[in-house]
Amino acid sequence: MWRRAARTVAGGSGCAFAVLFGVQSMPAQAFDLSSLDVFGLFTKKDEPPAASAATLPYQLDFDLGGADDAKALTRILQDASLLYRLRQDAPPDGETLARRMAADLNPLVDALWSQGYFNAELALVVDGVTLKVGAEPGAALVRAAEAHRNRDAVPITVSVKPGPVFGLRDIAVSERGITGAPAIANPQKVTRLKPGDPATSSALRAAQAALVDNLRAQSRPLAKVVELRPVVDHAARIMDVTYVVEPGPVAGFGDVTIGSTDEIPPAVVRSFIYLEPGDPYSPKAVADTRRSIATIPAIASVRIREADRLDGAGSLPIFVDVTERPKRLLGFSARYSTIDGPAVKTYWEHRNLFGGAERLRLEGDIFLAPRIDGTKITKFEDFEKSDLGGRFSFSFLKPALGGSRYDWLLDGMATRQRVGTNRYGGYTARYGNVTTAIQRRFSDTFSVQAGIEVERGQTSDVLGQVDYTLVGIPLSVKYDSTDSLLDATRGIRATASVAPYPTFLGSTVGIVQSKAAFSAYYALDEDARYVLAGRIGLGSISGASLEDVPATRRFYAGGGGSVRGYAYRTLSPLGPLGHLTGGRSLFEGSVEARIKITDTIGVVPFFDAGTAFEGSVPDFKQRLQMAAGVGLRYYTAIGPIRVDVAAPLNPRKGDKPVALYVSIGQAF
Repeated sequence: MWRRAARTVAGGSGCAFAVLFGVQSMPAQAFDLSSLDVFGLFTKKDEPPAASAATLPYQLDFDLGGADDAKALTRILQDASLLYRLRQDAPPDGETLARRMAADLNPLVDALWSQGYFNAELALVVDGVTLKVGAEPGAALVRAAEAHRNRDAVPITVSVKPGPVFGLRDIAVSERGITGAPAIANPQKVTRLKPGDPATSSALRAAQAALVDNLRAQSRPLAKVVELRPVVDHAARIMDVTYVVEPGPVAGFGDVTIGSTDEIPPAVVRSFIYLEPGDPYSPKAVADTRRSIATIPAIASVRIREADRLDGAGSLPIFVDVTERPKRLLGFSARYSTIDGPAVKTYWEHRNLFGGAERLRLEGDIFLAPRIDGTKITKFEDFEKSDLGGRFSFSFLKPALGGSRYDWLLDGMATRQRVGTNRYGGYTARYGNVTTAIQRRFSDTFSVQAGIEVERGQTSDVLGQVDYTLVGIPLSVKYDSTDSLLDATRGIRATASVAPYPTFLGSTVGIVQSKAAFSAYYALDEDARYVLAGRIGLGSISGASLEDVPATRRFYAGGGGSVRGYAYRTLSPLGPLGHLTGGRSLFEGSVEARIKITDTIGVVPFFDAGTAFEGSVPDFKQRLQMAAGVGLRYYTAIGPIRVDVAAPLNPRKGDKPVALYVSIGQAF
């Protein structure tokens, strides 16, 4: 398209018309084996093949003079250059090399024009013989190349005088098929193009995408840019551009058709689709639907297709296709913490147990329980069986009961654990728990849950031993409008629960436990390279004195998901011997600034504060433990890898000066 533009000149006016949309470097047509050597340990891609009598290897250099962005522009030219991509594939003779050079000229011009260099001068030079745009390679060029046969690489120089970058002057949007007020009231605000901006193809493409996105957000699903009319004035070094758009009619969603789902019932997929026929069309609703369906454990991928025309009712039909994950999963993991010690875990999962997308997951953990009695393990002979902790758990999910938006959950756990430190003591616990619940999904962001829970166990700490049975009715509500589970950049996430354990149901201690957590995420820029995040956690237990509440139900703060810098569950009131007792209420708070330095690397300064309180309501006269630190993030396709280093700001005697945390996903 660039080349067509180069041949279209307004007679005598000094203006050229260029079709800029869709300008991209042509994909490589040859496979460069050297690209397999990612780190360049075994190949040197910039060195040509050895000289020989059978081929004509060449050395390609780029000369951009004193261009300010010479390095970046060289990379762009290399990406567009066939000569560069085939530099390890030496041609057999000078004529073949000359034809390869001639074929490279137009793509190089395209690359220069795509960056706004419409007056650039370009030539390929071999030993003083020049090949320019529009010229055919002559005998002199062939002889110059052949003169290097069996001696050395043919020196080819890409000589470029970029000249000035052209700027935009007039930016206009013309709408077809619209009567009355225009669909786009402020085109400049939408396109983000303004006079004086560089006239690059990437800027023009981004503006085109923004126009379509704006119209689709107005419930116009068929909106499109039908024509892009750029006019380049070479003498004035400017470009005028006009976008011709067809907004299309305002429409709603039509019928939703579920395609082949293999062994997953279509009714299960449909229950996770919250848009209904007649709802106003919205790209966000389509994206939310895709994410909602993907929460079904048996689903691997979701594809949502929109019809290319409206139905008889003026609505847009939607087609949903899914693919399944492998039914069975077996996994193993190992971890080590300088505070909590080593641990190993194995798990098995079936994602479609009975053919209705049911998930069954079994997990087993074995870990080293920390000593809390003042002794230490210094050699193998010091190890005792009681130093091992373990946990076995199962969880079962039956989604979309009868095709409805009700899910059945069944969870169970058996645990033996010891929590705390030698300095502040802690507790030991042995207990089993079974919970069954029904979850009602009202939307992809809001759900409620109610169930029955039974737990029986024994805990011991500085306040004594508690043998207990708890039978309760846990109720919870959840709202999550964030854009990502592991790396949220926008939205809020809130959960609240209350669980009464009355004695008339069989509980040996009558308590009511309440919890709430709220986190918010705010991106300071459109690309979410700067994100502010905050979290608050609260808890309360009422109905019994502290010593009658099982230690596992009391509140503690501290650890990687709480107040970083302090050992796991070691922030609470102190009792006899200065040991932890846990609390009947909790407050935690965190703030972070998530800053992306590059697309894959980020830094996160953070501040945490919190503790547990003796009373059933937080008493902020009690000192909060505070910590600050900085984290490193490596962003991957599955989520960020998190490395946090935190230091207590008001440490107690026995707290370590620094703690290191490594995990996948943000801290909250």
